[in-house]
Amino acid sequence: MQSLLLARYSALEVELLPLTTQGDRIQDRPLASIGGKGLFLKELEVALLEGQADFAVHSMKDVPVDLTPGLNVDIMLERANPFDALLSRNGERLLELRPGARVGSSSLRRQCQLRAARPDLDVVDLRGNVDTRARKMQEGQYDAIVLARAGLERLGMENLVTETLAAPAWLPAVTQGTIGVQYREEDHELRDLLRPLNHTPTALCAEAERAVSKALGGSCHMPLAVFARLEGQQLVLDALLGTPDGRRILKGHRAGDHGAGLELAEAVTGELMAQGARELIDSLATVGSTAD
Repeated sequence: MQSLLLARYSALEVELLPLTTQGDRIQDRPLASIGGKGLFLKELEVALLEGQADFAVHSMKDVPVDLTPGLNVDIMLERANPFDALLSRNGERLLELRPGARVGSSSLRRQCQLRAARPDLDVVDLRGNVDTRARKMQEGQYDAIVLARAGLERLGMENLVTETLAAPAWLPAVTQGTIGVQYREEDHELRDLLRPLNHTPTALCAEAERAVSKALGGSCHMPLAVFARLEGQQLVLDALLGTPDGRRILKGHRAGDHGAGLELAEAVTGELMAQGARELIDSLATVGSTAD
């Protein structure tokens, strides 16, 4: 982000403010049990609201759909690879892993899709940064792990990828691979400075994906995957809602004009609801509150 701003505004001074969030500090428990992905934002948002920082850069999949009052997140950088990646110790693809192989992932969405594709696998939680997770696999604690491909590419670790788990067979998290910029709503001067960095196709897809998540009340207790992409002048939207054990999966699909993202999101949500999404969501909420 710093380099993008300086490339456009050579006279601008950009100072980095390092902050560690609660989500970064707690590495020994699943996110769903400690409050969800919003834990990666709290300290950054406080810094914005108190004027310590002018803007914050977030992985959009960590940004709750209900935004903090007084703050905007409407600048989207061009989306990186949105898909998940399988890393395995012996180079096996997902369908080649031996029965009972131990596969690590901290995401209920990934766990759901893993168990649906391979109910014979031993799918277990996995926390830590990317390096830590990869090391745990290489040390033999796991036979394979699933990570976001974008993170691996940013760290120059894409050589570890055994298989890219891509749509439509496998759906990513809402806005996975998308970086968003958050700033104070009242700071119009900064908004105008940031606006040229916004990547419109990415913003259109992010809006549609987040609309589905909001309509369904998406949370870390919900195995929800939503993926939008532009194909020519059409926006194509797929969604998946399931149970953590992968035994029940609902799917929705719509395509339409690229400017009709919210309408497509509403249609996909309606499709999932017609399949029993409300009952499934209510059952997940009960399990989540018990787990907490």
